[in-house]
Amino acid sequence: MAGEAQSLGYTGCNFLRQRLVLATLSGRPLKIRKIRAKEEDPGLRDFEASFIRLIDKVTNGSRIEINQTGTTLYYQPGLLYGGSLEHDCSPSRGIGYYLESLLCLAPFMKHPLKIVLRGVTNDQVDPSVDVLKATALPLLKKFGIDGESLEIKINRRGMPPKGGGEILFACPVRKVLQPIQFTDPGKIKRIRGTAYLVTRDSVNLTDSENCKIVDESKAQKCRYSVRVSPQMANRMVESARGILNKFLPDIYIYTDHMKGASSGKSPGFGMCLTAETINGTVLSAELASNPQGQGAAVLPEELGQNCAKLLLEEIYRGGCVDSTNQSLALLLMTLGQRDVSKVLLGPLSPYTIEFLRHLRSFFQIMFKIETKTPEEEHMGGEKVLMTCVGIGFSNLSKTIR
Repeated sequence: MAGEAQSLGYTGCNFLRQRLVLATLSGRPLKIRKIRAKEEDPGLRDFEASFIRLIDKVTNGSRIEINQTGTTLYYQPGLLYGGSLEHDCSPSRGIGYYLESLLCLAPFMKHPLKIVLRGVTNDQVDPSVDVLKATALPLLKKFGIDGESLEIKINRRGMPPKGGGEILFACPVRKVLQPIQFTDPGKIKRIRGTAYLVTRDSVNLTDSENCKIVDESKAQKCRYSVRVSPQMANRMVESARGILNKFLPDIYIYTDHMKGASSGKSPGFGMCLTAETINGTVLSAELASNPQGQGAAVLPEELGQNCAKLLLEEIYRGGCVDSTNQSLALLLMTLGQRDVSKVLLGPLSPYTIEFLRHLRSFFQIMFKIETKTPEEEHMGGEKVLMTCVGIGFSNLSKTIR
């Protein structure tokens, strides 16, 4: 390992994706030791191994070495290649786990990326494909990553535990990124959303009597005998609107009922809501039902209300980028031209705080962080103004035509 002397060293399994993504972009080798070394089942989990295989697919010439127990990983990044690919994601994590990292890497490929990902599209752990489609794509456009080929398309929905969903992600490549000045989120002008329902064809779905829930035992029967009524989506929409209509009239929540071939391998339901402002800020919230056979049954009315409350909480946190995409915005600012970029964020999530530390390790860049109190901003909670000068990153892989 000739390059190992200059490699960055880390311990433990935390923030594995951040480290691999930043190592790939910076070209710096990476060695991670003691991955769950003291646990009964040591080493990398199946979803982490699947993520490493995905990184290997989108790059050319990467060198990956994992010891027998899976507790030590050495990664020497190759060139980002792209092209048309397919990948089967581990059902123990959502497709969002993989897609978040692809959003960071895709603009810097040699060839435009067009990838089909299969697995769990909506779960309770990772950002759903719906949220990333609604929030991350508009953010990429602000940095100049735009065009007809930028899209996230849901072909099939898949709920945990078995998944079976399928999405298409396509992204054009860019030589350089534009700096941004995104400091005024603006006022909320409309709320959009999707109430989705995934059912299996093993029962008569038109029998609405199946879902007249009276008590908990019937709720369990309705939820887990996969007799999911089409009315459930409408019940989620009505309960969410009951809260949100007090603040805003322009609300439209689509119902997306998938059954048969497009419904994956497990039943379930959930909701994704987004609030758009006059200045192009998109804030999001989402909730999904418990996986089949796990936990208590969830009433659609309760889920709709809780999702609406989560959206109001996200609006209170505020900022120009929602908490899901804070790290993506900071990365694109870092990789921008040698010019000042500014963005106003809500309270930084623990994931984002660690991401800032990793940016300093891999790119030697530090952000100026100014705290804005609610009195200064006249709205919501405490905000932070993040300022940096881009490193002038240039996509050397991009083919010149």
